[in-house]
Amino acid sequence: MSLLTTRRTRRRGPRRFSARDRAVLGVLLGIPLLLDLVIVWGPTLASVALSFTGWDGISDIEWVGTENYANLFTNYPQFWPAVRHNLLWLGFLGLVATPFGLLLAVLIDRGVRFSRFYQSTIYLPVVLSLAVVGFIAQLVFSRDQGALNAILGDTESPTDWLGDPDLNIWMVLLAAAWRHTGYVMILYLAGLKAVDASLKEAAAIDGASETQTFFRVVLPTLRPVNVIVGVITVIEGLRAFDIVYAVNKGRNGLELLSVLVTDNIIGEASRIGFGSAIAVVLLVVSMGFVVTYLVQEIRGERNR
Repeated sequence: MSLLTTRRTRRRGPRRFSARDRAVLGVLLGIPLLLDLVIVWGPTLASVALSFTGWDGISDIEWVGTENYANLFTNYPQFWPAVRHNLLWLGFLGLVATPFGLLLAVLIDRGVRFSRFYQSTIYLPVVLSLAVVGFIAQLVFSRDQGALNAILGDTESPTDWLGDPDLNIWMVLLAAAWRHTGYVMILYLAGLKAVDASLKEAAAIDGASETQTFFRVVLPTLRPVNVIVGVITVIEGLRAFDIVYAVNKGRNGLELLSVLVTDNIIGEASRIGFGSAIAVVLLVVSMGFVVTYLVQEIRGERNR
């Protein structure tokens, strides 16, 4: 009896990894970690270091301290318009496209007719890259051969939707929101499917209307999805590059921080140090938005 008890105790004890197990774990964890360090954190730290230099990619690296940042904030006219455009992207996606995606998810979740068709159609732009969306925007909003001017019948004095700096940013935002809405809809639709139906029934028994049930019962249970959607929206708003570069190389009213980084690093001037300073500013702004949003959501979760 004691021998049997001893064997059971040994079986229940912590399992020791063999040399083969440790090797497999090392490969499965080590390779992704190495790739993350080389592809993500390596260039990030290199950009931070290079932002304090005047390197052009060919000559010797020259330490200039904070001179790049001083010139960026005071002597670079394209910087502040690009900042405003990035904030406009963030606001438009967060306050227009995201709520619209939530609305579509709610409507489809109610089981409207042809919901599968609507779901597939609205999600279809998500599989396209922003560069492809930019080419589609050119086909729709082009001045001379665009579909929009053809529908409006404006042939004598067609509107230059993509050439007018007062209009093109809004046209590009509509195209970007077209893609972002489908992504948000799918995320919220998955969250709505996981909501306990008994909660809605209890609210209905208590006399709550559908609107009250959604905002007081359903929406609070979607907090994890809200966090994901919020982070994705911030990232999409600040990393935008493909679509504006496909339209007009990010110029004439479509300036963004990501475009300025590319123009300075791989452009004719090849100011790698200065371009790295812009990249660091974009990194700090992105991390600030994401960290602040996550902290607020975590505090709200703890206070529940």
